[in-house]
Amino acid sequence: MTSLAFFTVLVALVGLERLAELVVSKRNAAWSLEQGGFETGRGHYPAMVVLHTGLLVGMLVEAWVVRPDVPALLAGVMLVLAVASQGLRWWCIRTLGRHWNTRVIVVPGLPLVRTGPYRFLSHPNYVAVVVEGVALPLVHAAWVTALVFTLLNAALLTVRLRAENTALAGVGA
Repeated sequence: MTSLAFFTVLVALVGLERLAELVVSKRNAAWSLEQGGFETGRGHYPAMVVLHTGLLVGMLVEAWVVRPDVPALLAGVMLVLAVASQGLRWWCIRTLGRHWNTRVIVVPGLPLVRTGPYRFLSHPNYVAVVVEGVALPLVHAAWVTALVFTLLNAALLTVRLRAENTALAGVGA
């Protein structure tokens, strides 16, 4: 299998993983709302969906159009980082359980989770997103996609973290 074919399969698998996340997220969001949860930060959510979809599409387009030479060391290190970011993401999902979803929904009265990766960081899922946004495109030397996603994601995370932290502070968390 060529490196480009491998990369295409890898990105497709990540796309399927994202669909699995959305199924979990939808189920968990419904549960949170049934428990009296409230959603904030709706305005940035469509931009987040477009950005993350654009990451998957952009790196494939860049890889297939540019067809860069991919140093084996770069590909290997970035693949390890991309897989590690998936592990961290699913550790976050598992730790938060029913509380995890892709939206900002807070259920009043529930304590903040301080176990799993949340023992070490307030927002470990966003660390996973940042690492993946750099590492996954660079598995096939898609430098432009990695750079554009990173810059746009930094702006989006500024808005997202503000909304999330405000919502959590509003319930005394």
